Amino acid sequence: MAPDPATTDASSEATTASSGAPAGVDRRAALRARHHRAIVDAAAALMAEKGGSRFTVDELAARADVARRTVFNHFASLDDVVVEVCEDVLGAVVDALGASAAAPGTDRATPLDDLTAALRGTDLVGPMASLTRALGGGANEPTPRVTTMVVRAFTHLAERLVAETTRRHPHVDPLEIELLVGALMAGLMVIQRRWWAATGAADDDASRRVWAALLDGLVERTRAGWATRA
Repeated sequence: MAPDPATTDASSEATTASSGAPAGVDRRAALRARHHRAIVDAAAALMAEKGGSRFTVDELAARADVARRTVFNHFASLDDVVVEVCEDVLGAVVDALGASAAAPGTDRATPLDDLTAALRGTDLVGPMASLTRALGGGANEPTPRVTTMVVRAFTHLAERLVAETTRRHPHVDPLEIELLVGALMAGLMVIQRRWWAATGAADDDASRRVWAALLDGLVERTRAGWATRA
C-alpha cells in the first residue's frame, strides 16, 4: 500500500523538527522548499492541462504528491498558487535582465537601457496569452479576477526588477530605480489591456507586432518624459 501523503508529510516534518542541530534545520528548510516548488509546478501543469485555473486543492495536492494541509501551509488560497505561477512566467524578464549582464561586450549606461533591453528581448506575448486562457479572461477584456491576478504578479515582478537593477547600478539613487520600475510596470499593465483588446490575447505574429508597437511607445514616452509634447 502506498503511504498516505499526510502521514509522510507529518513524519518528515517531525523528523526534521526533532533535530536541534543546524543540519536538521537545513533538512527542514530543504523539505519545505521542495514542497513549495512541487506545489507550484503541479499548479502550472494543471493549468496547462485544463486550459485554466479551475482545479481543486485535492487535485493540486495529489499532483504535487503532498498532503492537502501542506498546500495551505504554503499558500493561503488557490489564487495565491496561481499568482506564483504567473510570477514564474513573468520572471523571464528578470532572467533576461540578469543574462544581459553576463553578455560579452554589454555596456548599457542607464537602468532604463537595461530594463528596455530585457523587456524587448523577452517574449511576453506567449506567456501572457497562456495566462489569459488559464485565468479565464474574456475575448476582449480581462475579468476582474484576471485584473487582480495581473496586478499582483506585476507588483511582485517589479520588486524583483528593482532588486536586480539596483544590484547592476549601485551608484544610481535607489529611489530613482524604484520610480523608473514603478512607471514601467504601471505602463505595462496599461498596454497589456490595450494589447488584449486589440488581439484577443492571441499568440501569433500579428499579436507580437501589436505588443512590440505598444512597448516601443511606452519606452519612448518614458525616455522622453511627460513634460514634452506627445
